[in-house]
Amino acid sequence: MSKPSTTPARTKRVGSQLTPEAIIEASLRIAARGSADAFTVRRLGEELGADPTAVYRHFRDKDELLLSVADRTLGEVLDSIPEGLCWQDRLRALAAGSLAVALKYPAVSSTMASRTTRRSNEFRVVELILGAVTEAGLDGVDAAVHYRMVGDSLLAYVGQRAAYLLFDPDVRAGDESSWTREYRLVDAEGFPHITRLGQELAEVTHDQIFQARVEALITAIEQRARAVRGA
Repeated sequence: MSKPSTTPARTKRVGSQLTPEAIIEASLRIAARGSADAFTVRRLGEELGADPTAVYRHFRDKDELLLSVADRTLGEVLDSIPEGLCWQDRLRALAAGSLAVALKYPAVSSTMASRTTRRSNEFRVVELILGAVTEAGLDGVDAAVHYRMVGDSLLAYVGQRAAYLLFDPDVRAGDESSWTREYRLVDAEGFPHITRLGQELAEVTHDQIFQARVEALITAIEQRARAVRGA
């Protein structure tokens, strides 16, 4: 007869042994693996080896956790921006960092495309953009409008890219092949522009689109600043 094991059974951590930091880090690890359930208490409990309900001892609800995690990702964006850049390059670096973080944590960025965290790192991003448009020569309503133009445009684009990554790979493959299949087969008489530019449409990359969008935002700020100076 074998002796009973003297090794204590592994128990789950209780809420008092967790910290908000540990829960946020666990959410980010799940999100970085491309999972869409980074904010469910069941999934977090598995990741943390803890009772799922322990999460609620540190966050009022799932939404509070989401906003805290999202604000942490904004901190990663800000940390990627070098010091000493001109205002145009600060906006370019903000755009590049935002996209990189969105693709790293698609479940977070896709959800936050139309949200606001109302937390410290978001305030820092807003301050960065307002500082850039002010340095460009805008103030008052012009500064506020162009800040929103930049912020909302970046959120929309990176959120769209992030959401796309959460689709099944077969769905994404079908969408991506459409430019070389369905769009190349349209009726030339009914769709002459699509027919004429079919090859170019198929060769456009996500990076080209993103760069063109960022440069268009910067150009709009520069043009408005020139108009203000000339008024």
